[in-house]
Amino acid sequence: MAEPRGTARDPEAVSRFVEHFAAQLVEAGLPRMPARVFAALLASDTGLLTSAELGGQLRISPAAVSGAVRYLAQQHMVSREREPGSRRERYRVHGDQWYEALTNREAVIRRWEDALREGVTSLGEQTPAGRRLAETLAFLEFVEKEVEAMMERWRAHREERFGRG
Repeated sequence: MAEPRGTARDPEAVSRFVEHFAAQLVEAGLPRMPARVFAALLASDTGLLTSAELGGQLRISPAAVSGAVRYLAQQHMVSREREPGSRRERYRVHGDQWYEALTNREAVIRRWEDALREGVTSLGEQTPAGRRLAETLAFLEFVEKEVEAMMERWRAHREERFGRG
């Protein structure tokens, strides 16, 4: 699934972008290979590449592509699709991948909140550890509400700027 015809690209400039952006993602905590695969998909006009295309572009093995895609799919940053009429898979990055990834984090935050509530009850809110857990819980509850409000504002902003997705 090569880039559309008529799209002039400097492969070296694309490669530099992919590696630079991947390095930023790694610095933020994403594992190196998933960061490289994600950046390559993001830099693709179609947002859709096969394992062979990713391997060739990034000079990595099929196993490295598979592991990276598995990680990215678990994080809701890419999706897998079957190539029509083939058993080959293609991997797609969507325009709303940041929204999906952040929404997935909300579920994790809710599980942390549940565990912290249990911890506060177990330790007692008046103990130093219980107070620390209660403050952490309050922070996460605050963050959850703020993220929810921010996502509503983002949906409105995205529609205004890019139209219905």
